[in-house]
Amino acid sequence: MVRIIGFFVGLFFAVGVLWAFATGAYTVASQGYLKEKTAETEFHRHPAALHLSSDGPFGKFDNRQLQRGYQVYKEVCKACHSLNHVAFRDLAELGYSEAEVKAEAASWTVPGIDPNTGEETTRPGTPTDYFPKPFANDIAARAANHNAIPPDLSLMAKARHEGPAYIHSLLTGFTDPATYKNEDGKSLKQEFPDFQTPPGLYFNPYFANLNLAMPPPLTSDGQVTFKDGTPATVDQMATDVAAFLVWTAEPSLGKRHQTGWPVLGFLLFATVLAFLAKKQVWARARVRRD
Repeated sequence: MVRIIGFFVGLFFAVGVLWAFATGAYTVASQGYLKEKTAETEFHRHPAALHLSSDGPFGKFDNRQLQRGYQVYKEVCKACHSLNHVAFRDLAELGYSEAEVKAEAASWTVPGIDPNTGEETTRPGTPTDYFPKPFANDIAARAANHNAIPPDLSLMAKARHEGPAYIHSLLTGFTDPATYKNEDGKSLKQEFPDFQTPPGLYFNPYFANLNLAMPPPLTSDGQVTFKDGTPATVDQMATDVAAFLVWTAEPSLGKRHQTGWPVLGFLLFATVLAFLAKKQVWARARVRRD
């Protein structure tokens, strides 16, 4: 009876493995090798590598860079994109003093309630407020962005594959489809003469379907004047705002790196102690048996 049950259990797992393999092979075939070649599949470009100080197990945030990235967000990105999960008080982690955080919060206008009438109004922000949304609702957002809702940027660096590199490449990747060539040197217009960027959209090979509603936000060097004197090239601004969005997505990253290595060292030390104790205990047991 046990053998029969074991046989059916093994058969069940074997069928499960074969089913998983078959569905995986079908998915790969339907999404890749058997899929018709299109402009999107042939000319979509993967993000270029981006190296930040927060990369790697020993990485830590560069506060000066984060402050520059915040400045880019404030002067360029906030017109369309929100930071729903970030409060003004969180800016203290970027190296701002308490007075600077209060002044920065007060420079923003946030929704409020009139205490006398109970009606909705606006007021200067306080450190406990979260960054306000740029649009009152989705309808207003669509109306201002060719029927597209600009995504919230709080978690964008983690929501996209190769998030920081994707953000940097997207911001610097706007180009003319008439002259665009992929990594193999193939011309988009020669390979797909009928390809068009619809009115109101903008060509960007780093975006999945090549056309997106966001116009180029970083149009020229010097668009932002950094307070620390760093030259504000388009590449520098894109790098800094990508670093800032890494922080908004995981503000505890630096502390986690700092804490992680001591914890790993302690666990390694405890493991060695446990191994030596085990050898000592069993050595005494063998002596007693002998």
